[in-house]
Amino acid sequence: MEQVNLALEPLRIFLTQLGEFLPKLILAIVILIAGWLLAKSVRFVMIRGLKAVNFNVLADRAGIDNFLKQGGIKSDTVGILGVLAYWFVILATLMVTFNGLGLAYVTELVGQVLLFIPKVIVAVLILAFGAYFARFVSTTLTTYLRNVGLEDATMLGRITFYAIMVFVVLIALDQVSIGGDVIRLSFLILLSGAVLAAALAFGIGGQKSAAELLEKWRPRKTGGKGRG
Repeated sequence: MEQVNLALEPLRIFLTQLGEFLPKLILAIVILIAGWLLAKSVRFVMIRGLKAVNFNVLADRAGIDNFLKQGGIKSDTVGILGVLAYWFVILATLMVTFNGLGLAYVTELVGQVLLFIPKVIVAVLILAFGAYFARFVSTTLTTYLRNVGLEDATMLGRITFYAIMVFVVLIALDQVSIGGDVIRLSFLILLSGAVLAAALAFGIGGQKSAAELLEKWRPRKTGGKGRG
């Protein structure tokens, strides 16, 4: 009898552990299903909410949607934000599920990915609003310079647009912790070099060219003086 008990002891331990694990597994499945349904609802609400405040119009005017289409991405900016919100809820659900199953390492790994998604959402919003602002400033400046008769108004408007976009991209990259000090220092070095080169060109060997360029950019008078 004692030998039979010894032989059945591993089976008894297995059944005990299985009995303790099955409720956790069933609860994990329920949490996964509920999280999946919640994620779909959050994505739907996110997309409808952004369209309700005309964020899709802003993203389209900023040129981001067109940029995504040129890159072969079928979804627009609103759709991407909806997908990010969807996966945020899914990852949060997985973290709760793995934590309930006692998988601490996997829970920590999923938690790190989960914390990254809000940064990506903020970076996308920064790019959208920044691109819209850059295009608005560029268009306004170009229109004003054309009205005062300044030549190369379009070129100056484009330079303004790209200058603002460089800062916007740097802010977005800093938000997602990509590049950090390396990108900022590289940009400052390139900017300093460009400014120094321009200063040397105009200050040392380009006085005549600078005078001609300033004369070219001087606003033209559209009418003569009236007779007294």
